[in-house]
Amino acid sequence: RTAISYKDRDCHSNWIFIRAFQGKQDSRLACSLWVWSSLLFCLLQTPISTLFPQVDAVRVYVNSSSENLQYPVLFVVRQQKGVLSWQVPLIFRGLYQRTYNYQEVSRTLCPSEPTPEAGLSDQVIFVDVASMAPFDIAYELLVTRLNNFQLETNKAFNFTASPSQPQYFLYKFPQDVDSVIIKVISDAVYPCSVVSVQDIVCPVYDLDHNVEFNGVYQSMTKQAAITVQKKDFPGEQFFVVFVIKPEDYACGGSVPSSIHGNGNRTWNLQRTKNLQVTIVPSITKSVYVQAMFFSFLSFLSFYLVSVVVAFIHYIRLTDSYGSVSIAGSGIMTSSHPITASTPEGSSYGAIDESSSSGGRQLSSPERGPQAGSDTDSSVEEESDFDTMPEIESDKNVIRTKVFLYLSDLSRKDRRIVSKKYKIYFWNIITIAVFYALPVIQLVITYQTVVNVTGNQDICYYNFLCAHPLGVLSAFNNILSNVGHMLLGFLFLLIVLRRDILHRRAMEMKDVYTLDYGIPKHFGLFYAMGIALMMEGVLSACYHVCPNYSNFQFDTSFMYMIAGLCMLKLYQTRHPDINASAYSAYASFAVVICLAVLGVVFGKNDMWFWVIFSVIHVVASLALSTQIYYMGRFKIDLGIFRRAAMVLYTDCIQQCSRPMYMDRMVLLIVGNLVNWSFAIFGLVYRPRDFASYILGIFICNLLLYLAFYIIMKLRSSEKLLPIPLFCIVATAVMWAAALYFFFQNLSSWEETPAESREKNRPCILLGFFDDHDVWHFLSAAALFFSFLVLLTLDDDLDTVRRDKIPVF
Repeated sequence: RTAISYKDRDCHSNWIFIRAFQGKQDSRLACSLWVWSSLLFCLLQTPISTLFPQVDAVRVYVNSSSENLQYPVLFVVRQQKGVLSWQVPLIFRGLYQRTYNYQEVSRTLCPSEPTPEAGLSDQVIFVDVASMAPFDIAYELLVTRLNNFQLETNKAFNFTASPSQPQYFLYKFPQDVDSVIIKVISDAVYPCSVVSVQDIVCPVYDLDHNVEFNGVYQSMTKQAAITVQKKDFPGEQFFVVFVIKPEDYACGGSVPSSIHGNGNRTWNLQRTKNLQVTIVPSITKSVYVQAMFFSFLSFLSFYLVSVVVAFIHYIRLTDSYGSVSIAGSGIMTSSHPITASTPEGSSYGAIDESSSSGGRQLSSPERGPQAGSDTDSSVEEESDFDTMPEIESDKNVIRTKVFLYLSDLSRKDRRIVSKKYKIYFWNIITIAVFYALPVIQLVITYQTVVNVTGNQDICYYNFLCAHPLGVLSAFNNILSNVGHMLLGFLFLLIVLRRDILHRRAMEMKDVYTLDYGIPKHFGLFYAMGIALMMEGVLSACYHVCPNYSNFQFDTSFMYMIAGLCMLKLYQTRHPDINASAYSAYASFAVVICLAVLGVVFGKNDMWFWVIFSVIHVVASLALSTQIYYMGRFKIDLGIFRRAAMVLYTDCIQQCSRPMYMDRMVLLIVGNLVNWSFAIFGLVYRPRDFASYILGIFICNLLLYLAFYIIMKLRSSEKLLPIPLFCIVATAVMWAAALYFFFQNLSSWEETPAESREKNRPCILLGFFDDHDVWHFLSAAALFFSFLVLLTLDDDLDTVRRDKIPVF
């Protein structure tokens, strides 16, 4: 046994270099003899300042020329507060139990921090070296004192690490800083590395197989960022640990092609990585307050503008008319040639001219209930009035006209139709409750797992702009969704105002509410408002912990919003033949089911894309047929035979001109767009299947809205200032929102380390990033889009329904 000691009271860096040879021992003890070599040294003793105490750290470097895995050299470091040990060659294990051997190992010993009361102190460390080898093994031992062990605020520090030579450093919170962001960058993507933040506890977990045992950690390629709060560390200091992984598959690198080991091959100089770490102060509490005020005040201003517009509208109409009755859209009238006692019963469009109704009487044969009576007791079931004796009143006959008017498709009792559309509102509330509760429970579990395990690879945040609050890791991404909820509620209030005004007009038997303008049914509008609010709730839930498993939470109600908008556009001119709430929501359920299947199977499975493309094309053709024939083309087992007969007679036998040319043009363009989407998906198979389906919905909605506005202008109808303003605002908001949407700051399609390469700093108030701005702008864009649908046909409130064309 040999002992070597070293003591130095200098202020300079010191090192000890020892080379020792272990000789062969007596054959009788060859299998059991341990040869020990002990090193005892006392490190630098420095006067302690009570204000700025310095921390001494020692790094031990060992190297052995032996590559024999059967007889490794064992190193044991004993300190006052812990024991650290390793072997040389040091073995790391990767995927499929592949082994990687390192003969050069460098470890930082757990530092000791002197206290002002103790004054000068000695740090005593024992290094024991042993081997069971029956032959000579040469090794090298180098001990150095680290000069730059403590990181400084706002000062970049460069260093190099490898799997067998990890690094860690100490950081102390300044007195006036409560939160910091640890930014780590590297010029090279690989080798894959891990950044960990650990409390001041010995031993420090700084190897690949144990770095995840303590603290918070992230995998990294070129960039990583971790926000650390002072309240989480009672000692107001922590270690920043940097570990290089033996393989790159965790960061998206290539997976080893063979499961066989690498023999005795060493990797000492082949997996080193140059890193730069900078610790900067995070935002203060005042920035949180400013951000919250900005978020709420920005959208509360919409409430103020809406109140001002409503008040001006009321004053104008009061000044324009003496005795005023208010219709659903705000149009007021004091008198009309037709008396206010016009009955409102089974004939919805009570006034019909010969051009559209064949000389029917002004009222139906049977007088219905009072106009203001909206109770359901007198309406037991829906009726299409097929029992009426006039042949022209039969819906199938009426819908075969070449030129249809709104009075032809608004013949059902108003109370029946209103009840039908109210089901949309109640159903979506039920769906929202049953959908949102398990979602909230799940994301709370996700956040709890992240906080307990410290694994920040679970959630795909923009870590350069992720500001925690309480248990939430990225409060800014949640706060930015407040716009959807506030504007959704505002839209419900606007719809409620119109609904109340419409009811008052009905109670006064205002003739404009009976026979003029678009029939006022608000059930779909209420459903749209609820959907907008739920989009904000579910988007906030998704951003609690955004990842591959819960991305559909963020898009489910976007499908519903797009679908409800298309249904509302269609209902405007086809109030009697629109889809029921049950079939509509069932269709949305099928879409969401396909979205989930696409997320699970859509990555590499060609069979899924073939099936989905076939379903997409067939559904487009079936829906086009229903729209073209306005529900008269039954979808059953005989549809293919009937479709073939129609194609033969209309396209081959006589090649006649389509009866509804405008509708045919829309459907042809729509089918071309949808078939293009199907082909694109089949060829490229995008990994983000949920966004792919959402793109299909959005494109179809925009196409239908453009067609509706074009046909409206072609029919000599006008766009009033308010809907025109809303159209322009919608276009501007969507253009700006989509710009920020495509600024990808993270991507759950990739590994967490690759996703972090896209992270960017905040761009608004030092609190919100590009995706948060997308949340703000998209909420406003959806709100204006809803207003477009709500006000688009206000110019028709004084036009008779038998003069309003159907398209």
